Amino acid sequence: MSTLTPSQAVSDLLRQPDDLLKLASYRKKLLKEKSTLDAKLQSGVKNQLDLTRDALLKLQSSKATVALIREEMMSVENLNDNGEDKGDAFDKITRVSTVHRNLSQTTKMVQNLRSMSDKVDHISSLLDSDKNQIGGSTGYSPNLLPIHFQLQQLESFRNETLHQSKKSSSASSEERQILIKWFEKLDKVANDFENWLWEISKNIVELTRNNNGGTVVRLLKIIEVEGKEDEKAVAMRLVRKVATHDAASKFKSMQANARIIKNWRHKLLDVMNNSIKEKFNNHYLDNQYDMLGFIEGLGWIYKDIIRIKDDVEPLFPEDYEITPYLVKAYHKHLDLTIRKVISSAPEAKVLLELHAWIKEYRVSMKELEIPSKWLQPPLLDGKSQDLIEDYVKLIVTKLDEWTMNLMREETSKFQWRTKEPEQSDDGQLGMEGVVDFFSLLNQQCDLALDSNQGAVLVRVVTECSKLMKRVQIQWLNIVQEESKLQLEKKPEEVPGGLVEYVIALANDQLKSADYVESLINRLEPLVSEKYKMQITNLLNDSIDGYLDVAKKCTSTLVEFVFNDLKLPIKNLITPIIWYQDEGIILQIIETMKDYMNDYQLHLNSSIFEILIEDLLDYFIISYLSAIAKAQPKSIKIPIGLEKIKKEIGLSFDFFVKFKSPKELEENNFEILKLIISLIESDSQMFFMDYWNFAKKFGPNLQFIENLLKARDDLDKIQLNDLLDMLKRKIKEENIQDPDEPTIMVKVQGPSSGLLSNLSNLAGTYASNFSSSNFTAGGFASTGFAMSGSAHFAGMR
Repeated sequence: MSTLTPSQAVSDLLRQPDDLLKLASYRKKLLKEKSTLDAKLQSGVKNQLDLTRDALLKLQSSKATVALIREEMMSVENLNDNGEDKGDAFDKITRVSTVHRNLSQTTKMVQNLRSMSDKVDHISSLLDSDKNQIGGSTGYSPNLLPIHFQLQQLESFRNETLHQSKKSSSASSEERQILIKWFEKLDKVANDFENWLWEISKNIVELTRNNNGGTVVRLLKIIEVEGKEDEKAVAMRLVRKVATHDAASKFKSMQANARIIKNWRHKLLDVMNNSIKEKFNNHYLDNQYDMLGFIEGLGWIYKDIIRIKDDVEPLFPEDYEITPYLVKAYHKHLDLTIRKVISSAPEAKVLLELHAWIKEYRVSMKELEIPSKWLQPPLLDGKSQDLIEDYVKLIVTKLDEWTMNLMREETSKFQWRTKEPEQSDDGQLGMEGVVDFFSLLNQQCDLALDSNQGAVLVRVVTECSKLMKRVQIQWLNIVQEESKLQLEKKPEEVPGGLVEYVIALANDQLKSADYVESLINRLEPLVSEKYKMQITNLLNDSIDGYLDVAKKCTSTLVEFVFNDLKLPIKNLITPIIWYQDEGIILQIIETMKDYMNDYQLHLNSSIFEILIEDLLDYFIISYLSAIAKAQPKSIKIPIGLEKIKKEIGLSFDFFVKFKSPKELEENNFEILKLIISLIESDSQMFFMDYWNFAKKFGPNLQFIENLLKARDDLDKIQLNDLLDMLKRKIKEENIQDPDEPTIMVKVQGPSSGLLSNLSNLAGTYASNFSSSNFTAGGFASTGFAMSGSAHFAGMR
């Protein structure tokens, strides 16, 4: 850290001219700070001098003590050198003292052995009395201290006796075994008492909850006494090698060696830790078939911690640091138990509830003022968010599994067609799987909503959207494959009923789109703006996917119609058959009529409207393709022209049953009107009619060339002149193809087969034929209100 020079400090203080007026206050402030620093320095110096003086005095005292010890040691050495006779007397006195002590110990040992049985019986009765108290190990237990005091004396006697017998060279092994049996009754009571202490230790929290804190205090006092005895024994063993080897010191060393180190304090902590572990294990086992109940029942953790802070902690000595120890134990075993729950592969809702509970746990522990360092490592190593990932994976796995089973059943029905599809009261066909599928999706979305996390809902909706996409692709492929088999093979080689199942599938797609729309309406009000757009976009894509499948179904149904019409369509605008057979167009119309009557009976009305648009497109494309493929001079003027007008009129009369005349004029039959104009136009007016056609549908020069060649009223010179004029005008006027593809791109030329591409013609261009695209050349307002055939016959 850099320091300021005096000049820099002054420049910082005196930045403005007005700062000179503050010099007096600055000086006063600096003097005050100086006096404060001086006072602190003086106080510090005085303290250091006092400490130094005390240290010197202690050093002098230590030197004097060392000198005194040296003098005493020298005196002892002189006495030893000058008192050999006195030393012999001292040895005799020592041996007499040892004999007396041994006699006293032997007498005491005999008395203790005689009275031990009665004392043990008394202790056993006291112990039984405590065990039979109300509450058992969570009860009062008033006799702990008397039992322990008497047991401690008897155990010391036993330990010393057995140790002496072990060290004695005169005692045989048989005598030692007899002595051990003599103490068996004491050993049993001692073990019972120790087990009782650990049973009480398991229930320390319950003891305080039952207002039996006194029992805890007595327990801790016993453990404290045993701890001090352990310390004494360990200390005596450590100093045994350096102590003088007189009789008294040998006796104390013998007592230290005889004692069994109990280490009860550590056992107490271990027992309490294991009791917490047992609590979690029992709670897990009690709820192993109801993990939601397991999570809901974890509130006892907070109750126990509150009890520990309020009631248990005041009963323990501070050096135990009992609250941190127990909180850490609860946290550790909670973490282990949660991991056990996760490893048991619980249902998705359990993972969500567990994630929410862990968040609540952090907040609750903070409210309980539990330091975060006691809760390390965090639950699940701080990776609780992975539960959401696990949840999503589980959702995906389950949904995939359920959907796979459902689709296996539904596709099997569709492909084998051993029985008819389900039929509703209004005659619409359908399959059973749609309701089940969306019931599953809604259940998963409800689970995600329970998490109160928009991100979770988005993840689930994303996975549901992917799943719906896979199902849609699967249906598209199946419809494609089955329709191909139906069209390419003989009827007896494939199962019947494909038409009905395609209708049922189409209805199901619209129903599915409605279900998704309902899901959007249900979810949108429940999420924030941050996630609303994501969810809406995902589900709107799913709706589009269902409509695509429905569109594929309608195009397939139309494909079935035109598969039956291959021969009549092939004979349109042909030099001989078409002119001789007046029933070709009627056969086409009647076939379409029969199919439409069946379709309308079983299809949803909205899908039927789409199908009509597809049928219109197929018919118009087929007719335009017949004109494009017409042989040179095959359209006789005016006979062929009148026949074309009549056929278009009859087809208009058929389609007007399903759409309004105005809509047909503006969106569908406009191009046929323009084509008729091109057929009947003379060479001087041809470009005007061509202009009306080209500005809406593009140059289409190859089609126009084929049309002109098919007319029998143009010779080769006129034809070439018209084509040269068109090419020149196209270049001069810069006539381009429209930005959006038109129906003309699907018109088949002389070398193309119509049905080879019918599956791609699913009404794609119906939406492009809106009234806004037509700026001139429309039908008269009363045109198609009359009979279609009459209208076309009346055209110029």
